[in-house]
Amino acid sequence: MSGGLFPKERVVVAPGAVHVPGWLAMARQRELVEACRGWAREPVPIRHTRLPRGGVMSVRTVCVGWHWQPYRYTRTADDVNGEPVAEFPGWLVELGREALDEAYGERDGDHGGYAPDTALINFYDGAAKMGMHQDKDERSSAPVVSLSIGDTCLFRFGNTESRGRPYTDVELASGDLFVFGGASRFAYHGVPKVYPGTADPELGLTGRLNITLRETGLAG
Repeated sequence: MSGGLFPKERVVVAPGAVHVPGWLAMARQRELVEACRGWAREPVPIRHTRLPRGGVMSVRTVCVGWHWQPYRYTRTADDVNGEPVAEFPGWLVELGREALDEAYGERDGDHGGYAPDTALINFYDGAAKMGMHQDKDERSSAPVVSLSIGDTCLFRFGNTESRGRPYTDVELASGDLFVFGGASRFAYHGVPKVYPGTADPELGLTGRLNITLRETGLAG
């Protein structure tokens, strides 16, 4: 979507895993920031997720479409305030399809019927991290679309067998797109570091937003 004097090329990090630098134009990034701020307020406020063994995630999360809590999806945020989560808007479906087409090189809109129905929105302050994990609570194996807005982070993309090596470290900057599907759909991945103060001041955001679009494969 966006470009520069010398736009960076898309990079295939692993089979089915593609990094597209600078995909979101600044205007679209600002629109997404405002949408995320609205979802973070209501109907279910953004929160630090508590894990089953008592740990608390350092990122703060809010969900759209389906509410994620370890390790399942529900329509109501039973671990927060019991309210139904915000509906998944049609424009976010279209954005996910555009992202998939861009990452996989489809120029005729052949996105394979991709129909994301949930978004997990994680906010990272300067100290927040995300340990190596798999996105495997969905019943669908459709690709995950990841959008980065705000501060640059170090994104670690690994293998499907373990949290350890081999893995590839990628810097994700504001506006970057990362898609993983196919052979890499269940690869371990995480964020070991965020670089505070690296966002464009024009964005009006301190910290990093990561929006991941997914198909749950759930009905109802």
